[in-house]
Amino acid sequence: MSRWLAYHGDSIYLDELIYQPEHSLIQQSLESNKKRIIRANGDGFGLGWYSHRALPGYYHDILPAWGDENLRSLAHHISSHRFMAHIRQSTGSQVSRVNCHPFVLDNWMFLHNGQISGFDQVKFTLVRQLTEELFLKRVGTTDSELIFLMMIKNGLRIDPIAAINQTLYEIEQAMEDKSITGPLKTSLCISDGEQFWVVRYSSDHQPPPVFIQCSAHKTILASEPLDHSDSWQKIPRQTITHIVNNHCTQYDLIID
Repeated sequence: MSRWLAYHGDSIYLDELIYQPEHSLIQQSLESNKKRIIRANGDGFGLGWYSHRALPGYYHDILPAWGDENLRSLAHHISSHRFMAHIRQSTGSQVSRVNCHPFVLDNWMFLHNGQISGFDQVKFTLVRQLTEELFLKRVGTTDSELIFLMMIKNGLRIDPIAAINQTLYEIEQAMEDKSITGPLKTSLCISDGEQFWVVRYSSDHQPPPVFIQCSAHKTILASEPLDHSDSWQKIPRQTITHIVNNHCTQYDLIID
């Protein structure tokens, strides 16, 4: 699986989470590389961060994150109050910068771990549901980017909870129409620069994990805990967690 983290709080340097913790994002990818004979998290990586500018910055590359000195230098020097990082394991799409997370559109940022089973069979159906404007915004080949654009199409800017539910419903309908029996699996994080929406969902009720560590001054989200602290809590499956000002509200997903 891919691995990711997201942070909001007092401004910190990115390497304080990406490199320094005992089970940092880089360490997770190294352990995957050592333990797995098959695919490790070496299919590219990405950073996205918010600053005093109106639009977020981002950096993507196709090199394995553990061996990229540019990433180490950027993470050491960039300070941000809200950022995301993603280390990719491809589920079939090509390894390229445009397929690396997080995906950015205007002030919105999105990252994802999971997959649409039978994506090649439903891709045409789902792409045709995009508006022309959003179709032209699609630059990669991943199911993740398409999920993001579908959420934008379904009103993410106006009502994120409704847009998330509607998008997952449309994907499952397309899968059902094509008699795809494999699951839709997703753990994802979305931000507009002020808030997070975190989704943990799978049609077989076995979604990828997401953990949260929250206090009055910061919120950290991660696909795996970054240390052995007891303060990490697993986000419940089949939910949307809305986080604003380090306060969390959870909603059950309604896919119908």
